[in-house]
Amino acid sequence: MGVLRENIGWVLLLAAIGLCAGRSRLTEAGPNVIVVMTDDQGYGEFSCHGNPLVETPHVDRLASESVRLTDFHVAPMCTPTRGQLLTGLDAFRNGAINVSSGRALLRPELATIADVFRAGGYRTGHFGKWHLGDNYPYRPHDRGFDEAIWFPSSHVNSVPDFWENDYFGDTYLHRDERRGYKGYCTDVFFDEAMQWMASESQRNQPFFAYIALNAAHWPWFVPEEYRDVVREQMAKHPEVAAGLSPQKRKDLVSFLAMGVSIDTNIGRLDTFLLERDLLNDTIVVFLTDNGSTMGPAYYNAGMRGGKTTLWEGGHRVPCFLRWPEGLKPREVDSLTHVQDLLPTLAALAGVGDHLSEPLDGVSLELALRGQRHALDERMLVINYSRMPQFKVSYTNRNPAIPMREGAGVLWKRWRFLEDRMLFDVERDPAQQHDVAAEHPQVVAKMRAHLNHWWAGVEGKVLAPQRVIVGHPAENPTHLTACEWLDVFVDQQVQVRRGVLENGVWHLEVAEAGEYRFELRRWPRESGLRVDEACPQTTVVDGVYQAGIALPIASASLRVGAETEPAERNRDGTAFQATCRLRQGPSEFQATFHDADGKPVCGAYYLTVERL
Repeated sequence: MGVLRENIGWVLLLAAIGLCAGRSRLTEAGPNVIVVMTDDQGYGEFSCHGNPLVETPHVDRLASESVRLTDFHVAPMCTPTRGQLLTGLDAFRNGAINVSSGRALLRPELATIADVFRAGGYRTGHFGKWHLGDNYPYRPHDRGFDEAIWFPSSHVNSVPDFWENDYFGDTYLHRDERRGYKGYCTDVFFDEAMQWMASESQRNQPFFAYIALNAAHWPWFVPEEYRDVVREQMAKHPEVAAGLSPQKRKDLVSFLAMGVSIDTNIGRLDTFLLERDLLNDTIVVFLTDNGSTMGPAYYNAGMRGGKTTLWEGGHRVPCFLRWPEGLKPREVDSLTHVQDLLPTLAALAGVGDHLSEPLDGVSLELALRGQRHALDERMLVINYSRMPQFKVSYTNRNPAIPMREGAGVLWKRWRFLEDRMLFDVERDPAQQHDVAAEHPQVVAKMRAHLNHWWAGVEGKVLAPQRVIVGHPAENPTHLTACEWLDVFVDQQVQVRRGVLENGVWHLEVAEAGEYRFELRRWPRESGLRVDEACPQTTVVDGVYQAGIALPIASASLRVGAETEPAERNRDGTAFQATCRLRQGPSEFQATFHDADGKPVCGAYYLTVERL
């Protein structure tokens, strides 16, 4: 870790600044807390971890000043990681187990990290990707955040996102109102977060800020100057990407360029904190949400697998915690997990009394301070609901249905995968040799832990979480195909292609009464008719393909066991229906039909309004 030695002078400078700062704000309130989470970057995406194609000096410096969790794990997909961060609970206990398919909703009765910090006197803000529910009662401002600038679902240009957002000058949600923002997405989320933090600090309010970036998630749109930086570095090491196709190499450049943009903004954040005299008394946490989407193709820090896999490269990621006034830089090599961050940060900030018990995560405070701790013998389970179209080896059923056999168990150097394979990642970091037959006692112990874990979660994991319609907090409610249970339609490119899928929304009707429905093939802001094609669109850094016309002639709405016809509106952009709903749980399905009355697909967009 040469970077760590090179930055020791900067650490000493910060210590000197802290000594000269006079009376610490710690005597008045707990430290500020900032959590920065990037999207789809893996352990190897940073030069402090040996990346050969990019320099990330600001993240490297943050690492050098931090407690570094070197055996830190998340889920292999983003929603489960985010839910575990926010609740300190296993994904199969908190309900947020998939990136879409109606299984990305965080159980509404659970307290979140924002609830805990707000109860402790903090102001709370969320900036960027949420991905734990787009509708009431799942939105960030429903879950304890005082301020929220965010976009729905999994990525910019997802199905519920504002039509044809493209990372530049996009429309995002400010709490529950759409607003336009100028600039590149990564810059916007840091800008808005820093502006909010400045305002809160001026009022002497401690703050908790959650900056959750969409970068470096596909589509890989980025300002060109960042690509230039990557191309220069790639030219120095042509052997790294020599085996890639021209398109894959082009995608890698854009992906890494998004990482350079992230690194630049980490530098901007540090400058902001230093200039505002906030750096010493602010905890900054940096982590990524799952393994890399690109790492296995070029550099994966010696690990096997990437995003969406149980291999080590799917869930072992960086985690740095810096608090100049409270923690000394060091490495902690014990097995740790994202669900540990809530109890850890609560303990460090002095708000632990507001935690709900019991949690699956444990406080790492003693380990962070270099004291004796009880982490060495812990086992962890990683499991998640796969996308329905995945091909997996542990079942022939829909892999979106959670199963015990889809799990990985982690213990010391051992990885027990799918209840059958055992790997020693200390001797075999690339996980090439299954040693289950040679270590039956290890297998038995880890299988027993898996059985105990499954017994504790299987009772609730299949129960769908329900969006609430007809509630004053959100009326009308704009639903999308993202919430079709165990059906994956999450990308605007799928809408443009006209994927022939249909699914069921599992909902809760807040109040009995008369309701109006609008069924759409295209989102309202597009202005397109239900039977119309959509043109190709050139955006700032790419092209959105033309969308096809579907032979839609009629539509119907099923509510529970009752099916009603819907009537085309005057301009042909939607079908409408009105019916009376009973209070309580219900299942809705909206279907388009052709001229012969045969089903074509589901309505990708459904608006429900209590009249």
